[in-house]
Amino acid sequence: MSIREIPIQTMEGTTTSLSDYEGDVILIVNVASRCGLAPQYEKLEELQRTYGERGFTVLGFPSNQFLQELSSNDAIKEFCSTTYGVTFPVFDRVKVNGRNAHPLYTELKKAKDGSGKAGRVTWNFEKFLVLPNGKIKRFRPTTEPDAPEIVSAIEAALPR
Repeated sequence: MSIREIPIQTMEGTTTSLSDYEGDVILIVNVASRCGLAPQYEKLEELQRTYGERGFTVLGFPSNQFLQELSSNDAIKEFCSTTYGVTFPVFDRVKVNGRNAHPLYTELKKAKDGSGKAGRVTWNFEKFLVLPNGKIKRFRPTTEPDAPEIVSAIEAALPR
């Protein structure tokens, strides 16, 4: 099964998949509202507004695995929209590590970061850039969404 065929749940409870974004450049991020890295939401939204019309989208996947996410989808939605003006899709909460990790994250974690390391998601706001050709580039949580290595990878993958 391709990563784009793995079923994912919207916050409203419907099932979809990344195939809805076929041909797009996708930045998948495990997010958490109470995390010290939550201000990255602002830069993620900035990327969405800058590149969204060119075939790019950010996809947020809330996770409470590091005990820093709000308790309901409604609370998460409200936080994202009122605090950071988020317009990109934010999905149902998922587990990113362990034997109950969501199948999407089981696949994403096979991707290696810039230093050649794959494996567990180390913290909230780990980023996975899924390119239209299926290649995945991994960026660790402290790499800001507007870091040159992320922006240049997005720009290189978008149609001119």
